[in-house]
Amino acid sequence: MIPKTSRYPRLLTIAGSDSGGGAGIQADLKTFSALGCYGMSAITALTAQNTTGVRAIHAIPAQMLRDQIDAVIEDIGVDAVKIGMLHAPDIVHVVAEAIDRHQLGRVVLDPVMIATSGAVLIENEAVQALVQQLFHRVQLITPNLDEAGFLVGRTLKNEDDMEAAADQLLGLGALAVLLKGGHLSGNTVADLFVNHQGQKWWIRGPRIHSQNTHGTGCTLSSAIAVHLALGESIELAIEKSHAYIRQALLAGAHVCTGAGSGPLNHQFAPVPMRIFDTR
Repeated sequence: MIPKTSRYPRLLTIAGSDSGGGAGIQADLKTFSALGCYGMSAITALTAQNTTGVRAIHAIPAQMLRDQIDAVIEDIGVDAVKIGMLHAPDIVHVVAEAIDRHQLGRVVLDPVMIATSGAVLIENEAVQALVQQLFHRVQLITPNLDEAGFLVGRTLKNEDDMEAAADQLLGLGALAVLLKGGHLSGNTVADLFVNHQGQKWWIRGPRIHSQNTHGTGCTLSSAIAVHLALGESIELAIEKSHAYIRQALLAGAHVCTGAGSGPLNHQFAPVPMRIFDTR
C-alpha cells in the first residue's frame, strides 16, 4: 500500500442548493474547485430557482443536516467552513452546535437572507437565532447592504451608513465584518472591513457593469474561506478573494445564461488541485 503523506485543502459549505447553479452550494463548490481545493457540502435547503427568481424552498430536516456535517468532518476532516443560507432557527442551532462539537475555527458566515430577485430566504425567528448563536462563533460575517440593513433595522444609503451599520454589527456580537457595498449607486464599488481590534479599511474598485452577478456574495465568502484554509491572514484572504471576484465578473460579463441575472465565470483560470504535505 502506498503511504498517505499528503492531502488536499478541505472546504465545507453549509448552505442551500440553487437548482440554477449560480449561487448557493453550487457556486461554493465551483469556487473551491476553481481555487484548487477539495469541496464538501451539507445542504440546508433545496430551492427551485433560475436566473429570474426563486419559485420554491424545501427545508432539509435538522437531523439530516447534522448527519451531513458529522459524516464529512468525522471521515474527511475540514480546514475551513463557509456558511450560507440558514432559513430556520433549528437549522441555525444545528450549525452552532457543530462549530462547538468539531471545534471549527476558520468559519465564514454569509448571512443569506434576500435573493437577488428580492425573495426572502429566511424565517423571521431565524434572524435572531443567527445573531445570538453564530455571530460570536465565526471568524467573519459578510453581509451585503440589504442583509446588513435587515439586521440593523434601517436602509443603508451611503458609506456613512455602512460605517455605522458595521459598528452596530460588531455590537451585536460579530468578531469581524466585511460589509459589501455593491448595491450603492455610482461607478465605484466599496466594501468595508471592521473588527474588534479597531481595524477599519475600505476595499474600492471600479464597478463592473454586468447583468451576470448572481452568486457574487456566495462566491466571495467561499473564496475567503479557501484562503483562510490555506493559512493566509484574513486581510490577505479578503484582498485575494476580491481580485478573484473581479476577474470572474469580467470573464462572465458578456455570456448569456438564462433570461435574468446570470452567474459569474468561476472557472476563468482554474488552479490545479493544491496538496498539503502531511509528513
